[in-house]
Amino acid sequence: MKFPKLMFVLLCGLSSLLIVGCEQPAPKHEIDKKSGREVAVYASWRSPITAEDVSTPSDEFGELQSVNGGIYFIQSQAHLGGKVGIKRLDGEHAVFDVVSADFDVRSKVNEYGGSPFLGIGQTLFVSKADDQLLYRIAPNQAPVPLTAPGTRHADCVAYPKGSRIICVREDHRGSGEPKTSLVALNLNFAGEGEEMISGADFYSSPRVSPDHTQLAWIAWQHPNMPWDNTELWVGNLDPKGGIHQPKRLVTEMEGAITQPLYSPDGQLYFVADFNNWWNLYRVGKNGKVEHVLDLDAEFAVPDWKLGNHNYAFESANTIIASYQRNGEVSLIRIYLDTGVKESIAVDFGEISQLVSGEDGIYFVGDKITPEKGIYKVTGRGIELIYAPNLPAFNPNFISRAESISFDSGNGELVYGYFYGPKNPAFTAPNDTRPPLLVMLHSGPTSKASLAFRRDIQYWTSRGFAVMDLNYRGSSGFGREYRRSIYGRWGQADVEDAVRAAGYLVNKGWVDGTKLAIRGNSAGGLTVLSALAFYNTFKAGVSYSGISDIEVLKQDLHKFESHYVTQLIGKDSDSKSRSPMNNLSGLTEPLLLIQGGKNPIVSDKQSKLIYTALKNSGVPTAYLFFDGEDYTLRDPKNRAAAMEAELSFYGSVFGFTPAGDIPELTLMNAEYLKKN
Repeated sequence: MKFPKLMFVLLCGLSSLLIVGCEQPAPKHEIDKKSGREVAVYASWRSPITAEDVSTPSDEFGELQSVNGGIYFIQSQAHLGGKVGIKRLDGEHAVFDVVSADFDVRSKVNEYGGSPFLGIGQTLFVSKADDQLLYRIAPNQAPVPLTAPGTRHADCVAYPKGSRIICVREDHRGSGEPKTSLVALNLNFAGEGEEMISGADFYSSPRVSPDHTQLAWIAWQHPNMPWDNTELWVGNLDPKGGIHQPKRLVTEMEGAITQPLYSPDGQLYFVADFNNWWNLYRVGKNGKVEHVLDLDAEFAVPDWKLGNHNYAFESANTIIASYQRNGEVSLIRIYLDTGVKESIAVDFGEISQLVSGEDGIYFVGDKITPEKGIYKVTGRGIELIYAPNLPAFNPNFISRAESISFDSGNGELVYGYFYGPKNPAFTAPNDTRPPLLVMLHSGPTSKASLAFRRDIQYWTSRGFAVMDLNYRGSSGFGREYRRSIYGRWGQADVEDAVRAAGYLVNKGWVDGTKLAIRGNSAGGLTVLSALAFYNTFKAGVSYSGISDIEVLKQDLHKFESHYVTQLIGKDSDSKSRSPMNNLSGLTEPLLLIQGGKNPIVSDKQSKLIYTALKNSGVPTAYLFFDGEDYTLRDPKNRAAAMEAELSFYGSVFGFTPAGDIPELTLMNAEYLKKN
């Protein structure tokens, strides 16, 4: 029998004289008298930045090309699952769709692709993702395939004299490793094309001189990666597309040569790390190599993908170039007759794809603030020309990075970006420090950058400190630093993560009892190794982390087939280096997040680790997302993983996350160490 509503109210009122009222009073929040902010423990702060805000994908830009008076560029469409189309930016800065994202423009040369299209007049030559055929796409015509099944083409360049295009071709039709070559393709008819140059394991960057008499290109051999040792070649072109008298240049100097480009007056320029830094060089009129600008800075990036452009000619006497120095990115103008340089922009985290358009230099830029897009150089400044739709962020909640460096233990500096907690509505209790998340990028030769990252702000706005680490092997700090991980992968990177945490604890910036480490793929190897071989971190999160180096070596494609041997060393014992074989040392809480469609790290490895830790009493949890790789492309899965991570840290570090965060089921939670 239900009580009448009035009777319930009266009873409740009478009982309140004897006991606490039927409705519990709202908890009183302590307010700091000086700042007026609410006092709450670090990591428990309420934030307007949600997991959905962070996980919602945004459109991304790829290669820019100057074609027929406009700027063509590839752009992924977030609402189509990241499929890629081609757009055109005309002289009035209006944007038009040229190739629909449903076509999905993507090359898989060297597996990582890059440079998937070429524009000539009104016609585009485009690599399609699903079949890897190169199509001719002309106005009011259906796409016409020009290449044979089983071949892949990219990094193409026009050769008007021969009525051909010259491309890098990767042929998968034979047995063993695919064969790579430079080929000339007919503009109008399908066929095999004419093989121009072959014999090297890899080719890239064919570039035709302004008078159409020479072709320059890059080649390299196993076991080198394109950031190790490459060769610059030049040959004479005949009208039929053949190459005569090929000659290797700069043979007296070894290094990673990249981004060859002819100046408007026909002089060959390139970037090389002969002096440890990727600097600009040119081939002088006497045939000798000349150093254009001697600077302890990087004017290139590792060529995981084809088609990188870090400089462009504004005129025969001026170059606009981007470089990274001491962890910061700059855009400069170089006067070639005097060597003088002037700054154009310094507030970017990433600058790429510099191209010379009819009315100036264009580039793709990601700022240290949420802004990103396609920009144009205007005198001594820049102008934003086109931008994707981006989530709005309250600037009061954005934590700015502080570049730091510390000793690796053997005299080498290690670099990173520190982000402190930032939330204008909260402050922490006196004499407390925030928990630390050490973040690891996804590859030994990749890098952390200052480009704005929504995921970092998700954590800092809740009261975490974040260290975005450029451990040894990361790019952007010179050849020696990039190669310092060779023979020491799974060791040097782990040592750097451990020392980064110790450095910040000693500075008094973070709580030494609340240190966590997170990473994906190769960064996941560092996470698992740090927990297995050290006791610094009290929690770890691995997104499809590599755990067995031996298994990894068996699944590598041609491009990376010798890379792991370089990383761990020819004579190293990969079994003793692998976390999978050292699980007895892994006693701290671990969250494993695994994609079911990861071609390199199978879910079998993560399940084995999860089962072993669960059976040994280690607090652990396992999240599996079918059809995903380590990047978790589906926004819903990304958001779910991020909230699970927050719940995990709450369980381990003893705080209650703010908001409606689903509680993660943590096996062996009863064994959590109480702080």
